[in-house]
Amino acid sequence: MRRVLGTLIVFVLAAPAGAGSEGKARKPRFDLRASPRVAFSPAYVLVTAELTGGEELEEFYCPELMWEWDDGAKSGHGQDCPPFQPGTELERRFTADHAYRRAGVYNVRVRLMRGGRAVAVASTTITIRPGLGDPSQ
Repeated sequence: MRRVLGTLIVFVLAAPAGAGSEGKARKPRFDLRASPRVAFSPAYVLVTAELTGGEELEEFYCPELMWEWDDGAKSGHGQDCPPFQPGTELERRFTADHAYRRAGVYNVRVRLMRGGRAVAVASTTITIRPGLGDPSQ
């Protein structure tokens, strides 16, 4: 009986960094900021929600926005837009304002809605201190 000795060579293929993420689109980040963040009552606050970075995804095209002001008030904003086409630029900045009549710490939240579901949520905190005529004093 004859015995055969040989060498077994094994090649290991390493996947490049980020492999498997090809074809997976990068979502934009959703942030919310307020101006002013601290004020005396009564105060009018401007909030700006912004999509930054990411790709132009249909999921973020022509959204409805739902604002929760944390003082019992809510508001919404929707738009009528033409159908999404590849290459269409997203609207990336949304603003709203709200009047706070009473002192307090308020957690403002905005939801970016598409097709009846939230695709992004952002929040920020606003501090309103007692001012002249504040009914909470």
